[in-house]
Amino acid sequence: MVTGMTTMMRVEMKVSWLAAAVCLLCVLQSAVCREVSLPPGPLYRVAGFPLSLPCSVSGYEGPRTQDFEWFLYREDAAGRQMGVVSTRDQGFPYAPFQGRVRAGEVKVERDAGNRARLVVQRLRTEDQGRYECYTPSTDAKYLGNYSASVTVKVIPDTLQISYSRSLTGQPVPEGAELQLTCSAGVQSEQHTHVSVTFGVRGGPGDTEGAGGPGAGVREVIAVDKELVVRPGEALSYGKRYEAGEISLEKRGVDSGRHAYVMKMRAVAPEDSGTFYCEAAQWILDPVGRWEKIAQRTLDIGNLTVLPLAKSLEVTSSPRGEVTLQTGSPLTLTCEVGGLPGGGRSALLVQWMKRGSGGSGEVEVARSGPDGVVSWGEEGRGGGGSMEQEGEGRYALRLFSARPGDSGVYVCSVSVFTGGQAGRPAVTRRSEGVTVNLKTKEVLVSAGAELARGPLLKRGSTVTLLCNVSVVTTGPAQVEVSWLRAPLQEPVTSSAGDEEEAGTLLAALSYDGLARSYGNGSEASVERMAAGCYRLRIHAVEPEDQGRYRCQAEVWGQDPHGGWYNTGAKARSSSVRVYLYARAADLLLIPLVIGVSSALFVGILIIATVTCCFMKRLARQRSPK
Repeated sequence: MVTGMTTMMRVEMKVSWLAAAVCLLCVLQSAVCREVSLPPGPLYRVAGFPLSLPCSVSGYEGPRTQDFEWFLYREDAAGRQMGVVSTRDQGFPYAPFQGRVRAGEVKVERDAGNRARLVVQRLRTEDQGRYECYTPSTDAKYLGNYSASVTVKVIPDTLQISYSRSLTGQPVPEGAELQLTCSAGVQSEQHTHVSVTFGVRGGPGDTEGAGGPGAGVREVIAVDKELVVRPGEALSYGKRYEAGEISLEKRGVDSGRHAYVMKMRAVAPEDSGTFYCEAAQWILDPVGRWEKIAQRTLDIGNLTVLPLAKSLEVTSSPRGEVTLQTGSPLTLTCEVGGLPGGGRSALLVQWMKRGSGGSGEVEVARSGPDGVVSWGEEGRGGGGSMEQEGEGRYALRLFSARPGDSGVYVCSVSVFTGGQAGRPAVTRRSEGVTVNLKTKEVLVSAGAELARGPLLKRGSTVTLLCNVSVVTTGPAQVEVSWLRAPLQEPVTSSAGDEEEAGTLLAALSYDGLARSYGNGSEASVERMAAGCYRLRIHAVEPEDQGRYRCQAEVWGQDPHGGWYNTGAKARSSSVRVYLYARAADLLLIPLVIGVSSALFVGILIIATVTCCFMKRLARQRSPK
């Protein structure tokens, strides 16, 4: 065999030198020179897989479409020529190729009038040798190179592929993790690379059955021929790969094969279909281009992804309506079903509440995707908790329910598949739970008055009193707020009550904490006696004029000693505060008028004297 190969290489070298000499002669004679080209060799191909040899001719005369004939010089045939296939003669093939040509296993495919390729669908070991491409002459003169040859080496098929676990076809919820392992390898004396591709066929777009127009093939991720990991061309796979949601890892050798592990952190509905693993063997041809010489594909199984929009269920308990005494503990439970297994999805769980009268919805508490619990504007963090009691089970606890906790509670769950970033894949809400609080009866009234004293002037101190009366059982405290509105007539409701609230100036909380909100006034508030509260505005200015009212809110004490707003409140009628002018301000008016008048008279006298003087001076200078 070595002797045969040496002989073939010598023949190829002689043919090449002869072709070069002929072309040089054509150039020197300024004649058309035919040249036949084949890719450089040797070419290594795998038994059982296709062979494609492109052949082209240029610099010829005659018709545009040229004929091609292929010959094989087998290594074990002592250099004897063997006809393979021809474009002009159906009886051209020798006996070993006649049946294969008739079956279409060996054929010529024309790429253009001057380009054609020899195609062998399944290489055999005996197909190894030197292939010659010959173009019959159509030239007026026999000049140039009419054939070219290349050596093809047929190597054994050693490509192996397997998978460790198949998909069962059972539906899995959106967001579940998927891990597939495919092993592949070759044992070859030549330097070759192995590429491994994970892909999926069919799925949501397969509306006409397997293999139909809707059955698309989508590459998910691959280790390519240059041993580089790359995602599939589909836009979603590229983004998911960049986000770390899809990965491919090459692991150690086992029985000459490497294990390739593909992981999907969270499957999506678009991933539904038949998953496959494809392994290919590549070799770098002498021309410098990677060529696929072997390929095998294995179906791993069917995957059906159930969208979370269909599988996610959110329920709350107790169901319906709950009635409690004020100060009793309240526990509400939210259960989330239809989630992917393994806790791979990040959840945002929120308890929302809307008033029983249909008022706007507010957030009570939330457990974020990172597990951090935060409380809404009502700030019940110190009097409650929100905990995860188990897989998909979240409990909201209020240690001491208050009247303000009454309302309709709804559990809202947002699922972030594959991580916390981005928008949630789906959001679901439970049915509402109505919470009613039994409260003790509270009667409260408030009245405001202006303390007696001298007339109010700019710079003096205004004193207002608020008298509050509360009738209830058990301990109670009052929180008093003072408000100011403009002097114009107030807007009244059909019941005769003033609707305008005004600007908050100061308040005294139920626990005795005084707060001043400024708003341009220097104000202080204090409790004078049981049911009597005083507001003082120091160094009043004209902008402090207005209609003043006090508002009283009653706070009760629950059995645990905590204070809560009972919701009972009363607002007094308004008291007008008007400032009178001071004596100094009144004296200032004639003073300003007198000074202005004196100044005007003086200017008038000076102007008159000056005018008379100028006239007399003019008469004295005039000639007589």
